[in-house]
Amino acid sequence: MSISGRLAGRIALVTGASRGIGRAVALRFAQEGATVVALARTTKELESLDDEIRTLTGQSAVLVAESVTDYAKVEQVSVALAHRFKKLDILVGNAGSLIQLSPVTHYTPKQWDEIFSVNVTANWRLLRCLEPLLKASDAGRAIFVTSGAAQSNKPYWGPYAASKAALESLVKVYAAEVAQTNPNLRVNLIDPGHTRTRMRAIAYPGEDAATLPPPESTADTFVALAEPSCTRHGEIVKVQKN
Repeated sequence: MSISGRLAGRIALVTGASRGIGRAVALRFAQEGATVVALARTTKELESLDDEIRTLTGQSAVLVAESVTDYAKVEQVSVALAHRFKKLDILVGNAGSLIQLSPVTHYTPKQWDEIFSVNVTANWRLLRCLEPLLKASDAGRAIFVTSGAAQSNKPYWGPYAASKAALESLVKVYAAEVAQTNPNLRVNLIDPGHTRTRMRAIAYPGEDAATLPPPESTADTFVALAEPSCTRHGEIVKVQKN
């Protein structure tokens, strides 16, 4: 059963749901009563997520083992969701790519394209495909994951920082547009801050991961922005951690 049912009856699509923040959010959403559509590349990890959701809630997730950069598949997913649910209440664009930290000119064109494809273009494609379903909800919520790197201008973070800055601009512009046409749709960004994830380990290989808050520490903020009662819009919301 759900913990408190804050998302009872809601349909939520979470990208990058197989591990880290995406997995923690998918689990929490399920505990709060949502039907979770979990999208990630790894079937085995998605099945593990579904097993945990079943154990915690007695319900199952909808598993989509695809890459967010396979745009034809993303369009097929949107069609399938339309047929099955007729709406989408919550979209969480969490999937992200860092690859490595290097001087800007040391990245290959392939690496640059991959980072922007995952961090920016995939989220635009998701919005493009899923907007009709979000607008069909009585309280559509779109939440995207950004990073302090977008504004910090730290050396060696070039394409990741640039892609997150582009995502922030894209989401804020979209939020301003829908504010004029669909006041029931709320669109925000979350900056999770320092969190114990695989991406963080790539960026800071010498860091003691045990000193960092776990991915679950971000879940409350996601739930708050996903609730029908949420009134925040067009904001970057930083996760407050103890």
